[in-house]
Amino acid sequence: MVECGDRDPCRFLRHGSGPISALVFAAGAVALWSTNALVGKSLLATHPVSQVQFLQFAGAAMVFALIRFMSGEGSPPAAASARLAPLAVGFIGLVGTMVLQYIAFASMPVIEANLVAYTWPLMVAAAVIAFENPRRPALLGLAATLGFVGVALVISGGRDHTWLQGDLVGYLAAFGSALCMAFYSVMVGRLATSPDRLLLPSSLVGVALTLVWSAREGVAWPTGVDLALGLYLGAGPMGLGYYFWSRALKLGGSGKVAVVAYLTPIASTLLLTLSGERLTMVAVAGAVLVIGSCVAVGLERAETENHV
Repeated sequence: MVECGDRDPCRFLRHGSGPISALVFAAGAVALWSTNALVGKSLLATHPVSQVQFLQFAGAAMVFALIRFMSGEGSPPAAASARLAPLAVGFIGLVGTMVLQYIAFASMPVIEANLVAYTWPLMVAAAVIAFENPRRPALLGLAATLGFVGVALVISGGRDHTWLQGDLVGYLAAFGSALCMAFYSVMVGRLATSPDRLLLPSSLVGVALTLVWSAREGVAWPTGVDLALGLYLGAGPMGLGYYFWSRALKLGGSGKVAVVAYLTPIASTLLLTLSGERLTMVAVAGAVLVIGSCVAVGLERAETENHV
């Protein structure tokens, strides 16, 4: 067991210190997530989705196992029903989100897939309107609606002003990824289970599933720089990114940290543009609506929480 002093980093990772820590964790998640599409694009150019995903889940599992070891906490016995709910949330949030996202990356222009996948804040807003009591539901609904209009413009104007130029499976996968992440973001703050205990089993399931998937395809494995980049995708955007985001939600509430987290599509789209990805003017207008709606939703939810 690792002993942690008052200022030790493992104690900070486990407990944090309120709103400031929530913003720090959220900013860390954004910084890592912003690199996900760019690095993933470079690997998918020469390697199949199954291999990239296996390296991701392997890297993430190592990170979650290390955090679990550093926490030094035992595993108290729990009823089967109490264990199943966290496992389901972790599996949908981690495995569902990442596998569907990378299927989308491989099936359509990455810059479009990235924007569609990051509509999950708008889906969270829709859930808030439906199941909670927001202060200004009309404003929240308008922001979410404009965001989905932006998605339609991204899809229709991404290439040659025609609909569904990418594989239809890719667009469906991108929306599915967004739904999984929205579900995870709504549920994780309501569970008493620590993020490392929530995510480690899911990452191990991901390792097993993607290993079988990769073995069936029977292609050469990445080495050198590609191997390092694949493990980075797991340890960074998937591993620490998910852990930081989960900690932020538990410490600061989804509304207060949302404004920071919703900056991810801005940074990731900028990086993709600098790498050579392009959007038409119609798709650019859609991207502005998506990003602006995400920020507006975050501001409205943060203001709502501050008045509770």
